[in-house]
Amino acid sequence: MTDRTESPALPQPFTGSFFADPYPAYARLREAAPVHRIALPDGSPVWLVTREADVRAGITDPRLSVNKDRSGVGYKGFSLPPALDANLLNIDPEDHLRLRRLVSKGFTPRRVEDLRGCVQAAADRLADKLAAGLADGEDPVDIVAAFANPLPLVVIGDLLGVPEADRRPFSERVGTMLAPEHPGQIVEAVDHIHRFLVDLVAARRAAPGDDLLSALIAARDDGDRLSEDELVSLAFLILMAGSENAQHLISGGLLTLLNHPGQLAEVRADPGLLPAAVEELLRYAHPNQMAIRRFPTEPVEFGGVRIPVGDTVLLCLASAHRDPARYPDPDRFDIHRADKAHLALGQGIHYCLGAPLARMEIQIALETLLRRFPRLELAVPADRLRWRTSFRSHALRELPVTVRATPEQPEQPETPKTGEAAR
Repeated sequence: MTDRTESPALPQPFTGSFFADPYPAYARLREAAPVHRIALPDGSPVWLVTREADVRAGITDPRLSVNKDRSGVGYKGFSLPPALDANLLNIDPEDHLRLRRLVSKGFTPRRVEDLRGCVQAAADRLADKLAAGLADGEDPVDIVAAFANPLPLVVIGDLLGVPEADRRPFSERVGTMLAPEHPGQIVEAVDHIHRFLVDLVAARRAAPGDDLLSALIAARDDGDRLSEDELVSLAFLILMAGSENAQHLISGGLLTLLNHPGQLAEVRADPGLLPAAVEELLRYAHPNQMAIRRFPTEPVEFGGVRIPVGDTVLLCLASAHRDPARYPDPDRFDIHRADKAHLALGQGIHYCLGAPLARMEIQIALETLLRRFPRLELAVPADRLRWRTSFRSHALRELPVTVRATPEQPEQPETPKTGEAAR
């Protein structure tokens, strides 16, 4: 049994060109050992778990706590005020289940399906705006700014009753918090987010509406089932997770399809393939590189590597999803892959409450773009795309494309390029 797996010969993640394509580095680490002692960009020591079986087991291991109070050394996550920190990502089972039951009413399958028309209408409005811009000669366009970012903000903003003018500033501050250009930006972004959410709760309390936030406030005020910090923290988590992940999955999903023209042609010809394509995208291109950090409450072992109490454990989802021990030819994007199980939306009590909504948003977003703009192409070489420099997420900063809008004409499937690479 060993305690450390540091090796100067192995790649050092989270540096240099790693951010544009992290998967080769993960592959070398995964092949070398199941667990590595590494440093994050700020120098914090963590244990990086790389293999699918260990990551899957770790997500539901009750000895791995998400409560920051269990942390001894290493990365703890963001330093947040109590009104943002008391959310489901930082709470262990008893309180977690209590809060989860309150929020889950907003994400039942029936409630999500009732939102389908609203999501489609929002996607159509954004596509109309794109088409109008094209008619005025705006080409290329950045799909991230023009479509992928606004769509989830409309959906989650409507669900929580967030004023339209406040949605984009909130999203931009979350992006800054997750991938700052310098450390001081984190403090500033967190402060803005905190004040905005406290003010939003106060406004909704004064003038309740038919939205999820008003329902949570009622649960807080009438039944005292939520503390005030828990209430604001839930609003923070729902807004952040409901916009951030879907935004990057839409842009990353579109890029993946554009890079695989044969499978793009299949999806264009048969939109019924989109649900399967989205599941493969969740495995292949999910932005979240890591599950939420965890802290052992007793010594734990992964592959014979002993991790002490209180150290920080990062379960690497991105590495697990490319593990050949679980997925044959894992670096190949394949919408017909037989094993569609993945960990992108969590597992156990930390399974994503908004998973049905996220799946629906991504399917509608991609179907709308492919139907309305049958000739989408990258406007720059793929190696010139700009990526977020963050160990937490692998996400595009922008996705410039050229598009041709022919919404009234039936589409013809593209002919795959001869000898198209599968990767």
